[in-house]
Amino acid sequence: MRLDAEEVRELLRRAVAHHGPAVAWEEVMSPALQAVGRKWQSSGEEGEQYVEVEHLLSWHISAALRHYYLDAARPRRAASGLPVLLSCLPGEQHTLPLDVLTAVLGDEGLAVLMLGGSVPADALITAVRRVASLAVVLWAQTSDTADLALARRVAGARWGVRGARTQTPVLLCGPGWHPLTDDAEPSELTHVTSLHDAVRTLTGLRRERPAR
Repeated sequence: MRLDAEEVRELLRRAVAHHGPAVAWEEVMSPALQAVGRKWQSSGEEGEQYVEVEHLLSWHISAALRHYYLDAARPRRAASGLPVLLSCLPGEQHTLPLDVLTAVLGDEGLAVLMLGGSVPADALITAVRRVASLAVVLWAQTSDTADLALARRVAGARWGVRGARTQTPVLLCGPGWHPLTDDAEPSELTHVTSLHDAVRTLTGLRRERPAR
């Protein structure tokens, strides 16, 4: 609440270094964000004063996770191998869960190609066709941004030389997909419901689809 950015940065750095990104997220970062959110909601109109606290904390969490992937996880990443392409759907700005997944995949020796928030549909399809990736992860925080038709387009996009083109597995991640996939999950898509489920699925794909 003091907006002590240096102290926040150091606490987060220590948490990730000591626990690893998955445990740090589940036991430190996510509970802290939820606590700030509850304080904001319970304060009525005065709760607006805590928006800056949430934004500061979110920014530093993202920075700590990205630093971990780019620096600490670098020696453990495989020198070769297909990257995992991560993207938020159009209109979706919640990139923090993908930052968490990026850091954890780095620990698993997987490279990541992160496209970030609110990627236009045509740009997303172009990237999938251009890059030979292990899988595509599509994040939707709410049902408003979970576009099943676009997800199917991504799943149908092919890459590679003419005559030997390959489709890329697509993982649907985030709470926004639940209303769309609970009753009848599309056969060409994989709905994962947790960080551990996503990591397990992607590491399994690495064994099935070695680098070409």
